[in-house]
Amino acid sequence: MKALALRVVIAAGLVIGGASHAYLYLHGYGQVPTIGPAFLIQASVSFAAALLILAGGPDWLIWGAGALALGSLGAFAMSRTIGLAGFVERGWQPAPHALVSVVAEAVTALACGAWVLGAARARGRSARRR
Repeated sequence: MKALALRVVIAAGLVIGGASHAYLYLHGYGQVPTIGPAFLIQASVSFAAALLILAGGPDWLIWGAGALALGSLGAFAMSRTIGLAGFVERGWQPAPHALVSVVAEAVTALACGAWVLGAARARGRSARRR
């Protein structure tokens, strides 16, 4: 996949996941200690990273976006299993935001992985030409 297309996919995943977290923050989760502020931070960082990635920011932003997506997926898994900061949820609630966030973050993580693999292949080709 071309670099610009991957940047668009990564940015879209960040915006969708961030928007879902922002919505949940505004509609009840903002009152949950630790979790509420984490949702607000996740949304803010997602929006900022998406904008910078679309603007052609440095490659380390792609790594950061991947880490953010994987961290969000990990936090989701923890909130459904062992709990996270005393917070536990069950299943795919709140619907549809739980599913939307998981899909958006999985797409983001996969697209970031594709970017990293593509960059590694390009470096390998460049090194062989020398």
